[in-house]
Amino acid sequence: MRTRLAICRKKKRFASEADAIAVAQVATIDLRPYACDRCFQYHLTSRTKGKRRLPDID
Repeated sequence: MRTRLAICRKKKRFASEADAIAVAQVATIDLRPYACDRCFQYHLTSRTKGKRRLPDID
């Protein structure tokens, strides 16, 4: 599904997937990073269906 431009503009952007994962791991809710097809950067989503799990924090 394609990200709407208005949604892309509202969300925080991360330059790399590693940056997005770092923020998602410390969040109080379950978040997953995804590559945006509009800005070609990474955003976070709380929708988990079909998304891969985050690596565990050690």
